[in-house]
Amino acid sequence: ASYQQITAEEAKSMMEEQPDAVVLDVREQDEYHAGHIPGAVLLPIGTINEETGASAIPEKATVVLVYCRSGNRSKTASQALADLGYTQIYEFGGIKNWPYEVER
Repeated sequence: ASYQQITAEEAKSMMEEQPDAVVLDVREQDEYHAGHIPGAVLLPIGTINEETGASAIPEKATVVLVYCRSGNRSKTASQALADLGYTQIYEFGGIKNWPYEVER
């Protein structure tokens, strides 16, 4: 199983068009507190497994939009989620390239 790579612009439209989509921040807690995409769920990359995945994203068919700081961790995390059986994983890189609103 694999994931799809999309742009920040595509991710933004998906967030607007699919209110059930989960925006997943796979950075660490302190990075999340320093600024994250509004509504994002924190699931640090080192903690991703069947159990934490199920608690953050109960349905395997949920649209999940994954990001990190620069785009490296989000790729690894997206693959990990795809390997756990999630079928709609979209990776859109890092928050440092996110041109929209960020909340603290």
